[in-house]
This record gives sequence, structure tokens and C-alpha cells, in this order.
Amino acid sequence: MNTNKPLVNRIANSGLVNIDLEQLLSTDPIAILDIKNFLFMEMILKEKDFRNDLDNHDWTQYQNKTLLVQCSVDAIIPKWAFMLVAVKAEEYVKDVFVGTENQYYFVDLLRTLSQIDYAQYQDKRIIVKGCGKREVDAAAYLEIAKCLKPYAKSIMYGEACSTVPIFKKPRS
Repeated sequence: MNTNKPLVNRIANSGLVNIDLEQLLSTDPIAILDIKNFLFMEMILKEKDFRNDLDNHDWTQYQNKTLLVQCSVDAIIPKWAFMLVAVKAEEYVKDVFVGTENQYYFVDLLRTLSQIDYAQYQDKRIIVKGCGKREVDAAAYLEIAKCLKPYAKSIMYGEACSTVPIFKKPRS
């Protein structure tokens, strides 16, 4: 065996472009605001009391965080209440969202995907990484495939050592 041959990383030299959707997930700190704490008997939203409570709420605790607005009790919350929370929180938070963490990460990832210039992937062979430490919604994989298809030479899913073919541009 010839030990003088340098090691060659064939995957690195293959021209494959890796996209890791997990790397596009927000890493911003998250805080939760439960509207139930602003409800009369944790059931009823009284407009005057709600507005007063929001005015007196310490919004600085959410400084530079993503604020998730939720209601952990079964109560009817008018849509304007969420608008009011957004207006009150806006000057303190990095982002404000109604829903769960998973819902937020999904919507934020779709927002990030919509800002990518996919022309940079023209005629490239793309691998969309499949596994990671954080959960990525299946709809995000659908979205990236739709966005890449007009540009990519091929799209694969998985790791460079084991991919599943998704799309291959027909030869012209």
C-alpha cells in the first residue's frame, strides 16, 4: 500500500452543494406570553381591563426575544387582542408571533426560504440535509424542493454518502 498518496476528499471535490435547513432555523431566545393571565377568571376578556393590564405589563422582560403569544385555556380571544399585544410588544421584541414554538420555527423558516436568491443554485447538484438535532417541518422540505427545482441540475435528500434522488433536470 502506497502511503505517500495524499488523502482526497472526493465529496468535497464533487461539486455537490449542501443545504442544511436546520442551520436556517432561528436561534433567537424565545419568551411566551400567556393571555390567560390577562383574562377575568382566566375565561373572559374584558376590553378595558385587558388594555389596562397590557399598559402596565413589563414588556422589557422580552427585550430582543421572540415573543410567542398563546392562550393555555379554552377561551374566546378576539382577533384585535392579538393585534393589541403586537403593538405593545413591538418596540421591545425581535419578533412577535401567535402560536407554539414549532409553528413559529416553521413560519420563520418559510420566511427565510423566501428571501434566498435561488439563482445561485443554477445547474448545481444539491443535497438537502435530512437529519439533525432540531426538528424541521416536512413542509419546509417541500418548499425548498419547489424553490430549487427551476434552477438545480439535481436535488437529493440525505447525506453525501447516502442520498435519495428527488429531481434531475432532463438533458437538453
